[in-house]
Amino acid sequence: MKKTWLAATVIAATASSAFGGEIERRGDPSMILFEKGKNYLEFSAATVDPSVSGVARPGVPTAPTGNIQNRYQSFAGGYKHELNDRVALAFVIDEPVGASVNYRTPPAALGGAFFGGSSAEVSSVAFTALAKYKATDRFSIYGGLRYVGLSGNITVISPATLGSAVPAPNSPYTLGVNKDFQVGYLLGAAYEIPDIALRVALTYEFKTEHDFKDNTGAGFKVEIPQAFTLHAQSGIAKDTLLFGSVKWREWSKFAVQPGDFFSVATGVPVNVPIASGPSDIWTYELGIGRRFNENWSGAVILGYEKDEGDVVGNLSGKDGYFSYGLAATYETEAWEITAGIKYFDVGDANSNVTAFSGSDAIAIGTKVAFRF
Repeated sequence: MKKTWLAATVIAATASSAFGGEIERRGDPSMILFEKGKNYLEFSAATVDPSVSGVARPGVPTAPTGNIQNRYQSFAGGYKHELNDRVALAFVIDEPVGASVNYRTPPAALGGAFFGGSSAEVSSVAFTALAKYKATDRFSIYGGLRYVGLSGNITVISPATLGSAVPAPNSPYTLGVNKDFQVGYLLGAAYEIPDIALRVALTYEFKTEHDFKDNTGAGFKVEIPQAFTLHAQSGIAKDTLLFGSVKWREWSKFAVQPGDFFSVATGVPVNVPIASGPSDIWTYELGIGRRFNENWSGAVILGYEKDEGDVVGNLSGKDGYFSYGLAATYETEAWEITAGIKYFDVGDANSNVTAFSGSDAIAIGTKVAFRF
């Protein structure tokens, strides 16, 4: 079952979460602890090419947005070492969250999109140290510390009111913040029956709260919220594995709200978030992996995030998705390489001024791993 599982996991590791809820780009890093071999080293990368665009909602005099999402790359690496039959340690470097938004059309005052000229770049890096203790042949517990850095640059260009070509008093609004590092935690437990390749693992990730300053020097916080992820797999026939995961993250706690940013869309200046998560998000994945021979295996995986029907932020433009992915692995005794591709059919979404529809994304991922 090992080779089938390797093919199955690469999409979850590189391409699945690369376009997840809100600014999610990568999932739970703890599953490296369950890789086979005394020493295990992996490197992975993904490229995501989104197409998210919209037109004015009824009564809003503005042009279509064009594609507001930029192509981006995501990278990760990890190492696991087994001290003995009971204890394993691991270290992972990845980019858990991120955003790259750009309204390329001219500002509304020049006949373009309502937020034309606006952009947002959010980047992150996380260093995770993990340990697993195998209490019995079937039950194990694991956990670790995460050192998470978050930074960003935002430019917002907005008119004063929905029908006005007069810019808001603080438009364009620009803010750049350097990486703020905070410590987070994760804890988990797993139950396994090795003879049938069964594993059920539940991981809890603590939130991290990052401290930034706006242009006046006043402080504000941005929370990367807590999350639960349930992983499951089981052999269902010879050389065939069924696998999946369910993830909940409290994205309703996410907001970027510097104190010097104001909206005057209603005619009265109001301090509002530049970006926020209106709802908590559940992400589901289900797949099947198949070993074809001693070297080759493959997997098919489906993904789903519910369209919540929320009014989304103008720097988001998406609400839920269906996804369809394929992966293939070539493996020897000492190394393996896996490639995966995934298509996201992005749900329609409405912001205050724009109706986004017909959006999608393609993610391509690869992973190289060594056992020694």
